Amino acid sequence: MRGWRTLGILVGAVVLLLFPLVLEQYKLYLASLTLVYLILAIGLNLTLGYAGQISLAHAGFMSFGAYAVAILVPLGVPFEGGLVVGVVIAFLWGLVLGFPALKVKHHYLAMVTLGFNIIVFLVLRNWESLTGGSFGISGIARPRWGPVRFQSDRAYYYYILGWTVLVVASAHWILHSRWGRAFRSIRENEMRAEVVGVSLRNYKLMAFAIGSAYAGVGGALFAPLLTYIDPGAFTLDRSIQFLMMVVMGGLGRFEGPFLGAVVVTLLPELLRASEGFYLIIFSLAVILMMLFMPKGLVEIWDWMVRKMTRRRHGPAHPPAPPEPAAVLEPK
Repeated sequence: MRGWRTLGILVGAVVLLLFPLVLEQYKLYLASLTLVYLILAIGLNLTLGYAGQISLAHAGFMSFGAYAVAILVPLGVPFEGGLVVGVVIAFLWGLVLGFPALKVKHHYLAMVTLGFNIIVFLVLRNWESLTGGSFGISGIARPRWGPVRFQSDRAYYYYILGWTVLVVASAHWILHSRWGRAFRSIRENEMRAEVVGVSLRNYKLMAFAIGSAYAGVGGALFAPLLTYIDPGAFTLDRSIQFLMMVVMGGLGRFEGPFLGAVVVTLLPELLRASEGFYLIIFSLAVILMMLFMPKGLVEIWDWMVRKMTRRRHGPAHPPAPPEPAAVLEPK
């Protein structure tokens, strides 16, 4: 399994580096948007898929990064500075929202996070002096490093790709550390996790905060990609979209956000040729996936790995039963 995963990573890296060189403008935009959504899905997968803490406020956390960049960069703050400010704000609000997770869970926690997303949306819409209200903020500049500018769509794609690699690497490190093991134990059985010494309070708070920080990174990269943001980009619908990515890809699987982000972002675009029926077709496709692949699209990946392994090593044979021990008869 590890060998096939490494091969998949290498092939994916080559595609991500070379394929955009031949893409036209709109397809390059979709590729960049998929990377941004991947960052957001990784954060939600960590909170929900690994720690088992449901969140419908991911779009709200995303908005902190987007508005931090849109507001601070015109004031002379470097893009990376605005990104860090947005991530810190998202992280701190993730800690605040993590406190209800200590008292409530499942659908009650979902209602709490849903309410938080609505509050963030209303603040963004009504605080016109800061956020521009319903008119939003336009002309959001893309980052630059002295004479090096990431103004073109292709250059900004590679800039987003660099941040995506950092996020994926950090998430891999977290999930394979004691933090990741603690998150999994909380998801499986909170009482048993507490008995073996896992601090439910600390790890639940950090699960929300780290997932929220990743959402802040995605939001900061999202704003310059569109060059315009308004509160309508951070509604409950967007949070549900991220939830679909994680669930369809595979909850609690590292590969899940990759598959979910690609399908949820690109499948509607492929179905647009059917004009007014593409939303119906997309909805039916999602329902069928959930019915026949309840563990997500990672089931297809696992099936391919098993098939390729059998083809390479042949069918597995059960070990031969041990020979019975010799019986010593008395003379």
